[in-house]
Amino acid sequence: MTALAEWLVAALLVMGGSFGLIGSYGLLKLKQPMQRLHAPTKATTMGVGAALVASALGLALLGQGTAWQEILVSVFLFLTAPVSALYLAKTHLLRTLDRRELPPSGTGAPWATLSRDPGDS
Repeated sequence: MTALAEWLVAALLVMGGSFGLIGSYGLLKLKQPMQRLHAPTKATTMGVGAALVASALGLALLGQGTAWQEILVSVFLFLTAPVSALYLAKTHLLRTLDRRELPPSGTGAPWATLSRDPGDS
């Protein structure tokens, strides 16, 4: 592996560790639940993604073939993190907001986030 490739892999690992550290720190220090939601879903996802890319790139540059595990974990991570964040945010809104304080949705139906049962339309 060339020196440039080693520097690239090292930079990706440092960047991934930095994102992970920032995301973990944000999860601990942010006060509101909706603020805390962004720290792990954004920064930590980028941190794990950078570490997986560094691993796949390192294996490819060493001539050990394609790292399918890293690619599959990356795809799974980047597909599921936004969905889980969405459901956590919706759950938080459902449990904390009073429906009477919301403005009308403009559609004649209640807000989709606050539909509590299938009978609500």
